[in-house]
This record gives sequence, structure tokens and C-alpha cells, in this order.
Amino acid sequence: MGRHSLEYPKDATNKVKRHGERGVYALEQIHGLVNASHFLHLSMNVPDSPFPATLPMIGQMGSFDRPSASLGDPLDLYLHGFVSGRMFQNARDSTVPVCVSVAHLDGLVLSLSAFNSSYNYRSAVLFGHASLVTDAEEKLYALELITDSVVPGRWAQSRQPPTSAELQSTSVLRVKIASGSLKARDGETGEDKHDMENEQARDSIWTGVVPVHHVFGEAVPSSYNRVKETPAYITDYAKELTKDNGEYAVNAIKAAKKE
Repeated sequence: MGRHSLEYPKDATNKVKRHGERGVYALEQIHGLVNASHFLHLSMNVPDSPFPATLPMIGQMGSFDRPSASLGDPLDLYLHGFVSGRMFQNARDSTVPVCVSVAHLDGLVLSLSAFNSSYNYRSAVLFGHASLVTDAEEKLYALELITDSVVPGRWAQSRQPPTSAELQSTSVLRVKIASGSLKARDGETGEDKHDMENEQARDSIWTGVVPVHHVFGEAVPSSYNRVKETPAYITDYAKELTKDNGEYAVNAIKAAKKE
């Protein structure tokens, strides 16, 4: 019997309402998209401020209690930043409700009508409660997890161990996830019937999809670098990610059309 795929239960908070057919609630897909994102946007209400705050942060899904857990398992979200950041100050004495969002642009969808033009994209939203990580071992676990999300293996290939000053100046948030959802569009352009019957428009307006993806360039050594060759774990990762990103963007156009 196959392994059951876990999903976040749909509720009023996370349910995808517009184009609900595009909604995905599977933990594996949501967590995978979050972990593939170079920036996460974390939002929370700020005490004594008339406005909520949204900040770009670096983070990664993981489980300190179960390090071997897969993306399809319940996971926490770890984020790090400077110790005096207001996100960390707010969570110092209690848990704070937060919303975390990510988005990947995969293509420019150019239809006959501006109102049918769109993006091919993948986006995800997580809702949960953030608290400050105080356990020293869990903090190191999270910092290694986040560092290796930039380039796999970088933590071990950086100067170790961290100094006391580095650890004291860096805080880590653990977000216990309550719910989440993913929404995506793929496929080619979509048109209304009356536009498809407009021969003049079809003869004069280009339609199609421009694939969009991240490209990682050749590594540039620092002015004080003494290592002659860029390590393979860096160059191979950059090449592989560029290739995978490009293939995904092109294949997304060929997917079943979602209007």
C-alpha cells in the first residue's frame, strides 16, 4: 500500500477561493516550493504600530525533533536574522501569529486581450505561530539548515565553529505551521470565444508565453580569495539549478491549460 499524502485541511484561512481548481494543499508540494525560494516574506502585526510589517527573510522548512523527516511530513519553518530585528523582539516573550508567502514567476502569458493575459506562476502561503528558538542545539540545527539552503554543503565548507559573538547577534524564529496552501498556473494562453472569432485581432496581435526562470551566473572570486578553483559543490549546484529552472518554465507552457 502506498504512503498516504498528507494535506493541510481546508478552512476559511487557507482555502483558495478564486480559481479554486488551482489550489493545492499537499504538504510535500507546499514545503518543496517554500524550500526552493530564496526569499520568504513574513508578515505580522507590530504592537503600537498602525501598520502590519512584511519583511523579506531567508528560511527553510525542517524538523529538529525528526531531522530525517521528508517534505511530505509536518515540518516547522525556521527563519534567522539580526537579534534586534523587530520580528524577533516581538516573539521574545510570546508566540506571534504570522503569515509567510513565497512566489515564483515561470512565464509571461500574453493573450489577445489584456484581461486574459497573465503569468505562469507558483505561490504558497503558510499560516502559523512564531516563537524564538532558545535551545542552543536547535539554533545550530536551524542555522545549518538555512545556510545549506543557499548552497547545499556550505555550512560544512565555511569557517567553523561560529563565534560566540556571531551566535549572540543572530536570532532564529521557529514557526509552527497551522495551515497552508499553494496556488499555481501553467499552460499556454487562454482566450474568450469572441476574441478567437476576431480575425483582425488574431492577424495582428502576437500571442504566446515567454518562459521566465532564475539563471545563476559564473562565480566571481572575492578580492582576497586564495582558492584557485571554485569548488564543484558551488559550480555544479548553480548549473543544475539553472538547468532545472529553465526546463520547468518551458514544460509549464506545455502543461494542461488552466484558464
